[in-house]
Amino acid sequence: MEVNGSVAVVTGGVSGLGLGAALRFLDQGASVAMLDVNEDQGARIVAEMGDRARFLLCDVTDPQGVASAVAGVKEMLGRIDVLVNAAGIAPAQRVISRDSDLFDLELFRLVITVNLIGTFDMIRNVAGVMAANELSTAGERGVIVNVASIAAFEGQIGQAAYSASKGGVVGMTLPIARDLGSLGIRVMTIAPGIMDTPMLAGAPQELRDALAKLHVFPQRLGTPADFAHLVQAIVENPMLNGEVIRLDAAARMPPR
Repeated sequence: MEVNGSVAVVTGGVSGLGLGAALRFLDQGASVAMLDVNEDQGARIVAEMGDRARFLLCDVTDPQGVASAVAGVKEMLGRIDVLVNAAGIAPAQRVISRDSDLFDLELFRLVITVNLIGTFDMIRNVAGVMAANELSTAGERGVIVNVASIAAFEGQIGQAAYSASKGGVVGMTLPIARDLGSLGIRVMTIAPGIMDTPMLAGAPQELRDALAKLHVFPQRLGTPADFAHLVQAIVENPMLNGEVIRLDAAARMPPR
């Protein structure tokens, strides 16, 4: 599918990996609807990016809000060709803390709700819109790119909830691709490694350097631009479907 002239929806679209993807799509000639809970940041970015950028306030844990946002994109931009599911949270907590406190079950539920259920809810709503698209010359109606994490495979201490949520995203990639294949909709997942996103922005330089050294090559933190480059490659390559791609410079995470 050609990025130029397409309509993309990016959740978590006003910061980090989501913003990286949104900016690349805009630069390549797409129209982009950024869905996020950060209204101030969204308004600022749309004002800077011009008339092919839109912002819609959307909390992926709210099914009515998700449905309304997706319908709003369809109304504003006419269709949806690409979905990038980049909204997510990553709180850490041990199953039993050093003070013998048990993992907060409500926190576990929240992480699953945002990262897994929110991702699936966005997929089903956007796929419903994509299904009405005209087939491209390559026989496609849409492309969906989810964001997991290498924590789905090598979760560290404190990442039980996060790893469970991202493992769920990995696990549902192939069956959803199979569900939607007859409609001409491809589904892929990216599992990023250690990325230079706002979650690391305040980290001491010594920690950032140590994390970068976990990468085999190149020994630097990944960037939103690296992520966005892969998203574009997925969208443009029609043989990529039902698979998870690690974007991690050959890193394998230790227990802590």
